Amino acid sequence: MAVKILCVEYYNTNVRDEPGAAHEILSRVAGAQVNLLAFSAVPTGLNSTQLVLFPDDGKGLARVAEQFGLHLDGPQRAFLIQGDDQLGAFAEIHRKLSDERINVYASSGVTDGREGFGYIVYVRPEEFERASKVLGL
Repeated sequence: MAVKILCVEYYNTNVRDEPGAAHEILSRVAGAQVNLLAFSAVPTGLNSTQLVLFPDDGKGLARVAEQFGLHLDGPQRAFLIQGDDQLGAFAEIHRKLSDERINVYASSGVTDGREGFGYIVYVRPEEFERASKVLGL
């Protein structure tokens, strides 16, 4: 697989940090037939967690949120990058952006165990269009 780069929308929501909180939201999203391209959960305090949802259908996610009274912050944009796992794959992405003085302010990546990787890259909104061009979109 060659490297595939997508511009994706994401939404944030905060939940109480307790067992089952993420499960409840993820189950409702799946039950509404909204597919997630990516998901993360990050602690934001002693009793709170920020969930980051990357739906393939933002309007569908908005309907779920409205139905269940879930506050979503977004949409915001990031890059979802998938490709063959090879030494330096993440570094090459950063090199392309840094050569053009575009700052990656957050990222998260993982290999899939089948010789592929997935990587979420966040750049500032004012740099997003320029970053898109640098990444070949």
